[in-house]
Amino acid sequence: MDESSRITITVCGDGGCGKSSITLRLVRSQWTSDYDPTIEDSYSVTRTVDGTPYYLMLTDTAGQEEYRGLWAASNLQSDAFLLVYDITSPNSLDALDYFMEMIDMETDNRIDNGKIPPIKIVAGNKCDLQGQRQIKAKDGLEWARKRKCGFMETSAREMVNIEETFALLVRRVVEARQKAAGEGAAGAQPYSRTAALPPPNANESGYPQNEKDGGEKKESWWRRLKCW
Repeated sequence: MDESSRITITVCGDGGCGKSSITLRLVRSQWTSDYDPTIEDSYSVTRTVDGTPYYLMLTDTAGQEEYRGLWAASNLQSDAFLLVYDITSPNSLDALDYFMEMIDMETDNRIDNGKIPPIKIVAGNKCDLQGQRQIKAKDGLEWARKRKCGFMETSAREMVNIEETFALLVRRVVEARQKAAGEGAAGAQPYSRTAALPPPNANESGYPQNEKDGGEKKESWWRRLKCW
């Protein structure tokens, strides 16, 4: 594949939030309940998005605090970042501040040097564990919006929004590249961003109204939960 079809993605977040589970779901369609702390793993996979094949190069990075110093400078060169937290662990959302600080510095550096800034999407993982939820969807959304990130809720275990999250990352990287190319070309078509979805009609528990009961309704709602 040519360079325009290659997209690098760094997956980051606190230890135990499900980064590796999300990555392996995409790459191998596997899920495991065993937790083995990652220092750094690299994967590659091809996905077709909107009729075009893309070669995704994924880096699953260390989340535990004692390993964060091992973050290589190459991680910050990625086209996109997927910042993962665990909806059952408030500390895992707070931990994203560490990674956002580094990504924001990289973003400023790229802008200063006329390069394309990275794409950032926040994923609230383990949305299948509703009985243990500690972070409401609207709170995760607010955190992401304040930091100019996209937002998803995912479940590696139930395969909810895994393919959709990476497809969205690809689309936004492609759009950013088109925008950069268009700004340097006379008569270029105006840049248009992938439309965001409106938030679901959810109550305080995070469920949609009148859909707490009935597995079929609940499942259909979670599968409708996209980036907004």
